[in-house]
Amino acid sequence: MARNFKRCVMLCCAKNLPKDTMAENSYEDAIAGLSKLLSEKAELQTVAAAKIKQLTAELQSAESKGFDPIERIKCGFARFKTEKYEKNPALYSQLAQGQSPKFLVFACSDSRVCPSHILDFQPGEAFMVRNIANMVPPFDQTKYSGAGAAIEYAVLNLKVENIMVIGHSCCGGIKGLMSIPDDGTISTDFIENWVKICQPAKSIVKAQYGSSELAEQCTNCEKEAVNISLGNLLTYPFVREGVMKKTLALKGAHYDFVKGSFELWDLNFGLSASVSV
Repeated sequence: MARNFKRCVMLCCAKNLPKDTMAENSYEDAIAGLSKLLSEKAELQTVAAAKIKQLTAELQSAESKGFDPIERIKCGFARFKTEKYEKNPALYSQLAQGQSPKFLVFACSDSRVCPSHILDFQPGEAFMVRNIANMVPPFDQTKYSGAGAAIEYAVLNLKVENIMVIGHSCCGGIKGLMSIPDDGTISTDFIENWVKICQPAKSIVKAQYGSSELAEQCTNCEKEAVNISLGNLLTYPFVREGVMKKTLALKGAHYDFVKGSFELWDLNFGLSASVSV
C-alpha cells in the first residue's frame, strides 16, 4: 500500500512538471550535471573528494562498531521527546494526574505486534499485558498471580470498560503449543508449561484440522487460543460480574501482519460473528 501511494504521489507530481524539468530530474542528467560542474570548477573537486572520503570513513567506522544499544535508546528517546512529548504538553500534563484507560489489552511479547503501534493507541488509552502467545490463564492466586494482579487492577481500580485479547499471525508460542508431542514431553523450563494454558485450543484444532498442514493448524489455533483466553477471563469473579452487569465487554482479535488485516469479535457468554478491519 505504501509503495503504491508513493508511486501515485510521484506520478501526480510529475504531471505538473514541464518536460524539460522532468528530464533535469532524471538520475542520468543529475550525474552528468555534477560531472560538468566539477570539471568547470576544479577547486570543487578537492572539496568533493574530501567530503566523500570523510563520509565513507564515517560509514565504515559505524559499520565496524556494529549495533550500539545505548545510542539506539538515546536517539529513540530524543525523537520521542521532540516529536511527541514536547508537541503535546496538554496530554502529558493530564497523564501526570493519573490514568483512565478504556482498554485492558492482552498481547503477545512478539516484537512485531506492538498494540500501540498497530491500533494507534495514545498514552493513557490502554493498560497492557504482554506475554508469550497473548494467553490469559485461569484464576489461580498462586500459579498465575502476576496475570491475576493485572486483571484485578485494571477492572477494579482503573475501571476499564473493555478487555481485548489479540492473537497474531506466525505466532511462535502457538507453533510451540501445536508441536508439543502427544505424550506431553517438554524440553523447556517455562515455555511449554505456559502455552499449555491453551491446550484445549490445540485439541479443538487437531480434531477439526488434523489432516491440514501445520501452518494452517497454527493459524486456526492462533484464533482458537484467543477464545480459550476469553473463556478463562470469566473464571475471575470481578470480570464475570462486570460482564453480567454489562459494565465490561470482552473482545477477541487477530492481527495478520502478513496480509495487513485485523479481525475483531465479541464474547457475551457466546461468540459473536467477527468483523474484519
